[in-house]
Amino acid sequence: MTFEETYLNDNILDALYDMHFEEMTPIQERCIPEILDGRDVLGVAQTGTGKTAAYLLPILSMLDDGGYPDDAINCVVMSPTRELAQQIDQAMEGFSYYLDHVSSIAVYGGNDGSRFDQEIKSLRQGAPVVIATPGRLLSHLKVGNLDLSRTSFFVLDEADRMLDMGFSEDIMQINALLPKDCQKVMFSATMPSKIRELAVSLLKNPVEVKLKVSRPAEKIRQMAYVCYEPQKVSIVEQIFKRGDLQRVIIFCGKKDKVKDINRTLHKLKINCAPMHSDLSQAERDEVMYKFKAGQADVLVATDIVARGIDIDDIRMVINFDVPHDSEDYVHRIGRTARADRDGEAITLVSDRDIQRFQKIEQFLQKEVEKLPLPDGLGEGPEYKAAPSAGKVRGKGHSHHRGRGQGRKDRGRGRGHQRGGAKKE
Repeated sequence: MTFEETYLNDNILDALYDMHFEEMTPIQERCIPEILDGRDVLGVAQTGTGKTAAYLLPILSMLDDGGYPDDAINCVVMSPTRELAQQIDQAMEGFSYYLDHVSSIAVYGGNDGSRFDQEIKSLRQGAPVVIATPGRLLSHLKVGNLDLSRTSFFVLDEADRMLDMGFSEDIMQINALLPKDCQKVMFSATMPSKIRELAVSLLKNPVEVKLKVSRPAEKIRQMAYVCYEPQKVSIVEQIFKRGDLQRVIIFCGKKDKVKDINRTLHKLKINCAPMHSDLSQAERDEVMYKFKAGQADVLVATDIVARGIDIDDIRMVINFDVPHDSEDYVHRIGRTARADRDGEAITLVSDRDIQRFQKIEQFLQKEVEKLPLPDGLGEGPEYKAAPSAGKVRGKGHSHHRGRGQGRKDRGRGRGHQRGGAKKE
């Protein structure tokens, strides 16, 4: 389906033409008509599927068609991080190129006072679209720098990450200031129970659009150690003692484990840095800068960085804890083997997490290679295959130790380059 087969207005279509976008991605094809029809939408889709365009294009088209107050904040897009807010703002610049009266302002923390003053000026003048992180938006709301009582659109992008970062209460405070007839769109890469609960609280009879999660790239070598919880730290130590590892991310389920592992690696003289929700935005920015610049070899993190961060040269991902579900597993190990590179993913599977990991293997339709525990650690728990494990294919053993009206041709004399709007 092409963008010209939707009710997106001509100014939006002209911008998409200039950007060489014609064919829609699946998430755009399913969400854009629903948003144009005024429906609340709950979208579940991975990064890279074109979800930013899926909500920005219909909202910008409706704002450009008119009927909205000139002196109001007409749309608020919430982002969990400064980096994503900046990416959304950049996408907004391209999509709104021919929109004379629709502009945006990005509002996020970690800046000096001069930027905060600039934000105040823009907000008080009435910026049609505000792209903000929850904490920064609340700071402006508390001192009366903006009014959301006439806001028509509210978007939560990467809602699961916002909840992981502890923004649930902030989101509910902001939502309470919105008018009852505000149209809301919520996107999440995963659908755990807490996201479902948030959707019930925020959305009115939403259309649910869920894309199937892609399996990991075949070039990722997936491995696992089956172990007891106390053996995990020693396994990580042995992994790093075997070679001079660089460009590694270690994912942990809790921030306390991030801190403990970071301290352990420091004792081994490994150049590492922690990333978790206790850090301020400025501190997270500094950590990510050091890791991207190669000033830190290892990033020890909670799922804050499992999505939305583009780093192409990660050599290894270590799951210190088994992810909660297959979607989280795919997002985590998808940080490696990018841009035609190879990569490795190692998961430490404790006796309590065996069944959870077997469900991941069933999703993968293969059994992940089990590695023997390093010498001196003793034996690990027995990896007994679940009753349904017969569906799992691959090498290995069952026990281990260790709106849609078409538009006519608009007469452009230039050819289109096909490709979905995948700006994220």
